[in-house]
Amino acid sequence: MESLAEDVRLDLLLKAGRVIDPANDVEGIRDVGIRDGRIAEVSEDIAGERAMHVIDVSGLLVTPGLVDIHVHAYDNRLDPGPGKFTASLDADAHFLNDGVTTCVDTGTAGCEEISHFKQTVMETKICRILAFVNISAPGMGNSEQDIRTFDAAGAAAAALDHRDVVVGIKTAHYWPRGPFDADHPPWASVDGAVAAGDLCGMPVMVDFWPRPPERSYPELILRKLRPGDIHTHVFARQFPVVDADGRVRDYMIEARERGVWFDLGHGAASFWYRNGVRAIADGFPPDSISTDLHTGNIRGSVVSMTDTMSKCLLMGMPLREVVYRSTAAPARAIRRPDLGTLGVGAEADVAVLAHLRGAFSFRDCGWGRMDGSERLACKLTIRKGEVVWDGDARTVAAWQDLPDDYWETTLTPVPIRRHWR
Repeated sequence: MESLAEDVRLDLLLKAGRVIDPANDVEGIRDVGIRDGRIAEVSEDIAGERAMHVIDVSGLLVTPGLVDIHVHAYDNRLDPGPGKFTASLDADAHFLNDGVTTCVDTGTAGCEEISHFKQTVMETKICRILAFVNISAPGMGNSEQDIRTFDAAGAAAAALDHRDVVVGIKTAHYWPRGPFDADHPPWASVDGAVAAGDLCGMPVMVDFWPRPPERSYPELILRKLRPGDIHTHVFARQFPVVDADGRVRDYMIEARERGVWFDLGHGAASFWYRNGVRAIADGFPPDSISTDLHTGNIRGSVVSMTDTMSKCLLMGMPLREVVYRSTAAPARAIRRPDLGTLGVGAEADVAVLAHLRGAFSFRDCGWGRMDGSERLACKLTIRKGEVVWDGDARTVAAWQDLPDDYWETTLTPVPIRRHWR
């Protein structure tokens, strides 16, 4: 692989891990060198003397930083008010310790709030936060049921004005139960989002409840969505993904062939083994793995990105595919190929994972259990070349061996110096 000259010093060296980097078709025992916050070299043997710090990651997986394209992270929401969704997580507190270096907020903010979201949250966090803009101008909440708030031009303009952090348009939760009428046309939210997507040239993510015959699932994925648009929650209970014989329905295959993207989007109620296991067995895995994490579901059936990835392993997805659909694939869905890669020159976002063996059980949103013999767990996260999570303290020296400043008793607060191993 391309690399720096052998005499160039490295800031950090990850030594002897099993690198899985699907974006660059790399899998095997490799060393990863980092300099100035970027990937400098990936090769079979990089001399430890070249690096300021060396971290032994032997026996662990080294992957690009995980990319979760369905979360809620607008934790400083402008004027929450009644009926607004206020359950966003602090991205740095909840994602970095799980190997997630990039998360995408899916429509918490509409065009009225995206600037505030960017200034007060995105620009203040270590975790990279991107966003879909809600088609409802006030953002996620009761306004998503009011077609008067749907603003295709406003959403598109906001997306273009903030294209450095906005990756598309979101429609969600629209009219799942009441009768359709002049104030609640069946396709108002989807049609508005797609119109906004056309105006800004970005994909649409759809959170959808089918209500045939006026609003059917096949019509959504075969007629309404464009190539590159994303249907999230693909294995939710309301979607007829497989037939009575466990075969993936023809319209699913046709929609994928025409370019519709199917995202897992676990959430509190949107992932069922009866759909996922049978679809994967019939050759229809999700295009991307995501969590839909927020404060309302994090202690439920969805726990974390690595927990969701582990469920995909148990359902029969090969490890490399699980990594691909958690890194390079979601990066492609949001049109950010600079993410989800360990390519030389890429920003050094890295997840170091343990592939554990044992007896493990996981539940889906219908309170069904699946037992298995493997799971993934994050041990180390690097964001822009800096260690931001070290779950096993593998980067620091034993306390008995630390220098004099560790042993000093002081009543004056002073900065704590990191003692590398």
